[in-house]
Amino acid sequence: MKFLVIGLGSMGKRRIRNLLALNYSKDDILGYDIRHDRVAEAKDKYAIYTSTDFDSIIKNNKIDVFIISTPPDIHMKYAHIALEMNVHAFIEASVISYKIKELIEKLKKKPHLIFAPSLTMWFFPGPKQIIELVQKKIIGRTLGFTYHYGQYLPDWHPWESIKDFYVSKKETGGCREIVPFELGWIVKLFGEIKEIAATYSKVSDINADIDDIYTIAIRFKNNIVGNITVETISRAPIRNMKIFGSEGNIEWNNEFRSVRYYKVPEKIWNEIKLDNWTVEKNYIGPEEPYIEELKNFISSIGGGQKFCNDLSEDLKILNYLLFIEEAYKNKRIRVFNNGDN
Repeated sequence: MKFLVIGLGSMGKRRIRNLLALNYSKDDILGYDIRHDRVAEAKDKYAIYTSTDFDSIIKNNKIDVFIISTPPDIHMKYAHIALEMNVHAFIEASVISYKIKELIEKLKKKPHLIFAPSLTMWFFPGPKQIIELVQKKIIGRTLGFTYHYGQYLPDWHPWESIKDFYVSKKETGGCREIVPFELGWIVKLFGEIKEIAATYSKVSDINADIDDIYTIAIRFKNNIVGNITVETISRAPIRNMKIFGSEGNIEWNNEFRSVRYYKVPEKIWNEIKLDNWTVEKNYIGPEEPYIEELKNFISSIGGGQKFCNDLSEDLKILNYLLFIEEAYKNKRIRVFNNGDN
């Protein structure tokens, strides 16, 4: 199987490492980027073939899979090329819904192709443990939760200015991008959303015209109520969750690498230490969830385990983002009717 990694920024390089960790050889991996410096860096680091000439790569190689790690606003450009070429595609987390619906319709005529939108958080150690505890009803019926993600935007890529990549643009801003990134796994766990109320704005002095905090209140169709805060202003990274159930509580603190739960009638906290993970230099997130995610995708190509996400689900999450912004702009709660996604 031959992979073409499109986009050799931080995520593209991470996906190359993922493939190497899954025992694909450097000859199985090709890299493309419009930037000569990134092409040279990936070639030097991973000894793979790289080029700034996309047409030449696809003309002279039999590609089986696209790994689309470009900025979000051009994901669909390469996804539609993959469709035309009859190759499978893995697509990094999106924040723009442009041309996704059109792609879904066209893929109905090519059911043999696997197009997988990323859902990395589903594979993170904390969420994996939470999913298991919630599904086993360890704390009884889930009633509500709070969730907080935060990380100072200039720390995402400490080696370059935020002006040099997409997180500084209004539509693909770092905070706006993380909202669907987190909503994807939360909705998959708790179910369809019924009502949303939100506020978002820029409160920091980060040098970019973007909103840097979203605070969202959600009621799900099963009456679970949640509050989510996503921000790119915390100088110390934050990712934690508290879940309240009819028979106890669950708490996850990613920085302390633990999940714990309180269960009636024992009335004691039980702590589950999360496995150690590998962090690449200049990265904050662990490598292992990304490896597991790509492994799941590749397995789905071979007819194995179905990938955990699909384009229809991804589009629904992106529509929720639009509804969140609409709810704030119109100063009202958005109520969803059946099928209103």
